[in-house]
Amino acid sequence: MAGLIGLVAGTVFYRHDYFKEAERKKVETRFGPASVLLSDRWAYVPRHGLGGEKFTPPHRINHPANFSALKEIGVTEVIGLNSTGSLRPSLAPGTIVIPHDYISFSNVPTVFNEENRHITPQLSDLVRGKLAAAAKKAGIPVLEWGIYWQNAGPRLETKAEIRFQAHYADMVGMTMASEATVAQELDLEFASLCSVDNHGHGLSHFPLTAEEIMANSSANAHRMLEIIQAYLEV
Repeated sequence: MAGLIGLVAGTVFYRHDYFKEAERKKVETRFGPASVLLSDRWAYVPRHGLGGEKFTPPHRINHPANFSALKEIGVTEVIGLNSTGSLRPSLAPGTIVIPHDYISFSNVPTVFNEENRHITPQLSDLVRGKLAAAAKKAGIPVLEWGIYWQNAGPRLETKAEIRFQAHYADMVGMTMASEATVAQELDLEFASLCSVDNHGHGLSHFPLTAEEIMANSSANAHRMLEIIQAYLEV
């Protein structure tokens, strides 16, 4: 199945019609099992689990298993579809961002549990460039830069945390930095499309709720998938 594009995304995308005809596959890896949806063009890992499976919260996702499964299937390029909160009033919900860097200080997963190896973390310029070209082809505006700050979750951030993180990053989430790290350790080209789904706690006049985040994420999902479809043609 060489040539497949890997996708890692959440429950909003799993429920989309685009994935309904895909084949379900359970892949056993040295880090544990991973669920994958397969077509002839892409391999999609729902990071929180398939329908009918127990929901996996962000702090318990088995990233090494998910990305090892993609590698074993034959994937070499992986796109993360990540929901984020904005750290800046000027970065409005509804924006799509291709981040160029990330920050993560805790709970960083690794596949190097029995060997002395290190990576210099970075996002793939190859995949980032193809995502930018795909967005242009699809006629969908994106920001081609941004720094992603990862917190462990599952709780959202305090107002003080948002003010602090805004000095160093543009958006905040719970999964992308871990995915980028493990992907690079496994020699997979990885970059992300980030959907800005809310302003961080304290940046809006209204209380932040999980329902607001899910509603905005669903609204952005169609445009994100249009970019993915264009990516397959770049």
